[in-house]
Amino acid sequence: TRKIKHELKKDGYQVSRRRISRIMQKYGLVSNYTVKQYKVYPSKCNEEKADNIVNRQFNTDKILEIVISDLTYINVNGKWNYVCILLDLYNREIIGYAAGKNKDANLVYKAFTKIERPLEEIKILHTDRGNEFKNKIIDDLLTTFNINRSLSKKGCPYDNAVAEATFKVTKTEFAFNRIFQSFEELEYLLFDYVNWYNNHRIHGALNYLTPVEYRILMSDKKVS
Repeated sequence: TRKIKHELKKDGYQVSRRRISRIMQKYGLVSNYTVKQYKVYPSKCNEEKADNIVNRQFNTDKILEIVISDLTYINVNGKWNYVCILLDLYNREIIGYAAGKNKDANLVYKAFTKIERPLEEIKILHTDRGNEFKNKIIDDLLTTFNINRSLSKKGCPYDNAVAEATFKVTKTEFAFNRIFQSFEELEYLLFDYVNWYNNHRIHGALNYLTPVEYRILMSDKKVS
């Protein structure tokens, strides 16, 4: 109800959250969102002794200072496919994304190729300890563009909480109750979702602006 209230306010309507809740109950409208429950599952991970530079400080005032990433699985016609997302912590904008049939370094690399800004501008890449993030392909990429690596502690999802929360949102909004008939459909709808997420989805952490609105607003303030 909080976000609905702010969207209505943009259109000139002053409606309380209580009234919005009553209207939703009246028409049987139920939010798909649930509180994130972290569970740690045993899985293969890299043992690199890299520091957790981010250290749960998930706010930054510089574009591309910290980029976070994670992968999730999507059911495509009864088979698991995977989605990798790269998120700029500055404004929660999805700057890189990719879908693939394998959970590997090539999928992460493919997501990097979607980033429109120079990769040299990225200062830190923060991820969990999945093997898809620690391998020669990604090592060479980070070295080439002088990007520092930050890794969560082993078995501690809270160290990558924003990425975890983002994927909770993504799976709820993008994949919940949706059947993808083909990989091509997954790629097409992922492109459409990222565009909507960046340009139309408001965020409480951004004072109820979209990621693109926030980036433009902050850029204008710095210029003025």
